[in-house]
Amino acid sequence: MPVAVNISVRANKYPEPLPIKYPPSIRILFQNLAGSADSCIIPFSRAGNLILIKAKADTTEGNFILDTGAPGLVLNLTYFRDYPVTTDANEEQSGITGSVASVKKTQVGKLIFDCVTGTGITADLVNLGHIENARGIRIFGLIGLSILRQFEMIIDYENSLLYLYRIPKKNTASFKSSLLKDESAYNTVPIEIWNNKVVTRTTIAGKKLRLIIDTGAESNMLDSRLPNKIFENVEILRRIKLTGAGDKKVEALFGNINNLTIGGQNTGVLPVIITNLEKTCLADNSCIDGILGFDFLSLHKIGFNFVNNKMFIWK
Repeated sequence: MPVAVNISVRANKYPEPLPIKYPPSIRILFQNLAGSADSCIIPFSRAGNLILIKAKADTTEGNFILDTGAPGLVLNLTYFRDYPVTTDANEEQSGITGSVASVKKTQVGKLIFDCVTGTGITADLVNLGHIENARGIRIFGLIGLSILRQFEMIIDYENSLLYLYRIPKKNTASFKSSLLKDESAYNTVPIEIWNNKVVTRTTIAGKKLRLIIDTGAESNMLDSRLPNKIFENVEILRRIKLTGAGDKKVEALFGNINNLTIGGQNTGVLPVIITNLEKTCLADNSCIDGILGFDFLSLHKIGFNFVNNKMFIWK
């Protein structure tokens, strides 16, 4: 049975509207508290290439990673170990280094970050110690896709600002924030939501690729099982070790990729890690071909309309 999540966005000094659509696993309700448009501008900091925003889960407050690669709210078990836990033995946490353990879930009474307040949210409990150790900073959790699904979100890496607009239910299809009024300034790229992840499609060397857009990924990645013709566009520089959840390590190749085009824009030379992404495949053998992370996202100002499934890349 879906968990009802009530989210309110308080009006602030950055007036402008925001959208509404309900993901199949979670229902999000908004309340306009002050009778004006719902929006906010959130300053963020960085730990390496990760976006950190201040958030509060019940009484625990600190740094949360903005992570469109996470399906929903994730809490660091270290700081929420006293919460009641349910375990789904049929669902596993997984990543590029493989499955870690069955998923532990709990309930958060209230989540607050800047102008956004969510209540009654189901969260995954995960040990994020490997991220904390790598970055030397306390990480209390991840704010994932289901929390963002009613928003237009624009990330300005240059000025360390995150713009959130709640798209009005009455004009969902036609909504554009003020940052999108000048259509000549950016390209619009279709995206899709696949397995609770943001996906875009492109073609390299005649091969159609499905790539995840992941604000929680510090590097771009390609699946090592792709055709050799694709890797003719990659200059291999060295071998590296990747560390994933549970401190598992896998060997990978690091290099630069050329001739990658997203939304009609050539990305130029991009760093990329080549590793086996088989562990990210679903039971029906549908897989992703790669991940676009910080090295791609930070090239330009970039935005997402999670209601109308669009990505905006500034020129």
